[in-house]
Amino acid sequence: MSALVKIRSERDRMSAIERRIADFVLDNAQLLRDYSSQQLANALGISQSSVVKFCQKLGFKGYPDLKLSISEAVVRADNGNGGTPSAANGDTHAETIGADLWLRKTEAEQATRLINPPDAVEAAAGAIAAAGKVFIIGLGDDDIHARTLALRLSLLGILTVHNFDPAHMSTSLSATNPGDVLLVFSEQGMQPALYQLCRYAREQHARVVTVTRHSSNPLRAHADVPLLVSAHDERPHIAPLLYHSALQHLLDRVFAVLCESDPKRRARLQANLERIREKGSE
Repeated sequence: MSALVKIRSERDRMSAIERRIADFVLDNAQLLRDYSSQQLANALGISQSSVVKFCQKLGFKGYPDLKLSISEAVVRADNGNGGTPSAANGDTHAETIGADLWLRKTEAEQATRLINPPDAVEAAAGAIAAAGKVFIIGLGDDDIHARTLALRLSLLGILTVHNFDPAHMSTSLSATNPGDVLLVFSEQGMQPALYQLCRYAREQHARVVTVTRHSSNPLRAHADVPLLVSAHDERPHIAPLLYHSALQHLLDRVFAVLCESDPKRRARLQANLERIREKGSE
């Protein structure tokens, strides 16, 4: 994994000082070879030991090891194997923006894939597959993905109960049976109403799957199976695009596992899609 991708994937759960180091490294990757660990510490107004601990926390032996890895990534980028595109080759402004966005989405999806290994995705898919009912909720923008997944699961013949109101969902959860699943979408994982739903679901012996950012958030602590999204950009108009892209790719992995693991579900999906097409042509 690229050192820069690794830093981005871990940033959301770093301490404030670690995030300052991470942001400096990401913003100045091409200049890092000219910085010693002490110079980096001086530039940020922190101790040299904080820089060393940052490197070791990421799995590097020390600062020289991190600097070498980043320098190699920069060289690969300069040779055309990645990196932020420029308009120097005659690209239009829109083409340059599009290429940069594609690159950042790719990095976010790669980082999200790495922090959700196959066993985590299979655990989420297995819980959904074994459930009698899947209750799905997301508030605000999170409901976009909750609604989409509820529709996809219903096409597989999986009984879903989708709601965007915690009070109504609490009522629905009174009908849970052991082994049912509550799937909660919350980017920041900070809504108390969702914690209460998770606790209630577990009291009913339902399993809880959460989808949040890769951060130390309270909602994640309530999950039997936490799915995590790593996507970061300082630009406020780009950051949500990366998050939604990486999240959708993560959900696509879960959906693909559900389809590939059971021929009956695939047949049900095909039959439902044909039924929808027939209704649409009437």
